[in-house]
Amino acid sequence: MRNTTPTETPTMHSTARVATRIRQGAVVGLTSVTMALGATALLVPTVADAQVVIPTAAQSQPVVLRGATIHTVTKGTITNGVIVMDRGKITAIGGADVAVPRGAKVVDVTGKHIYPGLVDAYSTVGISEIGSVDMSNDINEAGDFNPNVRPEVAVNAESRHIGTTRSAGVLVAFATPGGGVISGLSSAISLEGWTWEEMSMKGAAALNVNWPDPNARPRRFGGGGPPGGPGGRPQTPPKTYAEQVEEIRNFFAESRAYRDALKSGQNVRTDTRYAAMIPALNGEIPVVVAAEGVAQINDAVSWAKQEGVKLVIRGGRDAIHVADRLKAEQVPVILTATMSAPPRSDDGYDGAYSTPAALFKAGVRFAIAGEGNALYSYRLPWDAGVAVAFGLPEEEALKAVTINAAEFMGVADKVGSLEVGKEATLLITTGTPLDMTSNIIQSYIQGREIDMNDIQKQFFKKYMEKINQQKKKIAS
Repeated sequence: MRNTTPTETPTMHSTARVATRIRQGAVVGLTSVTMALGATALLVPTVADAQVVIPTAAQSQPVVLRGATIHTVTKGTITNGVIVMDRGKITAIGGADVAVPRGAKVVDVTGKHIYPGLVDAYSTVGISEIGSVDMSNDINEAGDFNPNVRPEVAVNAESRHIGTTRSAGVLVAFATPGGGVISGLSSAISLEGWTWEEMSMKGAAALNVNWPDPNARPRRFGGGGPPGGPGGRPQTPPKTYAEQVEEIRNFFAESRAYRDALKSGQNVRTDTRYAAMIPALNGEIPVVVAAEGVAQINDAVSWAKQEGVKLVIRGGRDAIHVADRLKAEQVPVILTATMSAPPRSDDGYDGAYSTPAALFKAGVRFAIAGEGNALYSYRLPWDAGVAVAFGLPEEEALKAVTINAAEFMGVADKVGSLEVGKEATLLITTGTPLDMTSNIIQSYIQGREIDMNDIQKQFFKKYMEKINQQKKKIAS
C-alpha cells in the first residue's frame, strides 16, 4: 500500500454544538436509501460562524456522565447509572452511588442512554475518498500476495467519511485492503486524531485472504481478440480453482518455513511478506477469509483446520447452509450486505435480512459489517437494525456491531463494551443506535468529547441559510 500524503478535505462546523443528529437511514427493502433529517431542533448558524473542524485534544480532566441508562453489552443494563472517564479510560461504572473524583466535569445525561461505540469489522474509511478519482483511493496493491500491506499508514485523517461515519455511532473501524489473493492486514483505527499515528489502535489486526470461487466462469479471451483472430495474441490459460488453492497453500508453507528458519537461528534474507505472515501462523491474529458460497466456505474451513490458523469468514452469503459445520468448528462469520437484494432468482426477498437471525438460532457466532465502502460506512447501525426487524433479538444485533466484532478482530480488551479498564469510547443517545429515529447526542473517543458535526450537516446548515435568506427577500 502506498504511503501517500493525505489530500486535505476539511469539513466545517459551527462554534455552537448541534443538539440534534442528522439521521441517515437505510429503508428496509432492496437497498432503498432515504435521509431523515432532524431539522426541527437544529439551530442553523450563519455562514460567518463556520470554522474548520479541529480534532479534540486528549482528555485533561476526569469526566462523569450521570443519570443515563447504561447499556454495557457484556454486564447488563444499569438504570440511573454513572460512568467515570479519566485519561481516556473508564475508571468506574455503576449506579448512583459511584464516587465522583475531585475536579471532575460532571455531565447530567438524565433520560438518555449510553452505549459503547460501534465497531465496523470491515471498512475502507480513511483509505478511500472519491470512487471515480483513483488517486484518492488506496485500497488495492499490485500483485497477488501482499501480506505486508498495512492500511493504517495510508489513512487520510482529513477524510470527510470519518465525520459522517462517527455521526452514525461508528467510532472504531478496521481499515481493510482489497485485491489479489492475500490482500494484506486489517488495521484497527479510532475515528479521531490529527494523523494516522494518533488514530491507530492495532496496525496488524487480521490477515485477509480472498478465497477463489470454484464456480467462477472461465475467461474465454483476453485483450486483443481471440487467439488466431485479428489482433489476437497467445493467451495464458486461466488458473483452475485447484491451482489457485494450491498457490495459497504454497505461500503459507513458504512463510512457515521462513518463520521456522528464523526461530532456529538460521541466517536468512529478510522478507517482509513472509515476516508479516508470522502472527497469523502463530495464531496471534485471525485469518479473515472472504468467502460467500457454500463450496468456498467449506473449503476455507477445511484449509484453515489443516493450516492450524484462527479462521474468520467474511461475507458469508450462504453461511446458513453450512451453519452446523461453522458451529461445530467454532468458526465465526462477519456478515456483509445484510441489506442486499437476493442473489438468486429463487431466493426470498428477505434472504439477506433474515440471515443474522437464522445464524443466531443455529448457534453460529457472527458480527455484522457493511460492504466495505467508505461512502456508506454510516449505514452500519441499520445493517444491524434491519436484522432486528427480521427476527434477530436486539441485544444480539447490538453485540454484532460491538463486542463480537471487537472479539473476532482482537481488540475486545480495548473496545466493544463498557467495562472498567477499557477505552472510554461511547455514545450518548436518545435510544438504541440501531434505530434510525434515535439521535446520537454526543460521542466520546478515548475520553475526548468529539465534535459532532460532519460535512452533510454542514451542507444542511448552508442550504437552510440559503432558504432563510430567500424568505427574507420575499418578505421584504
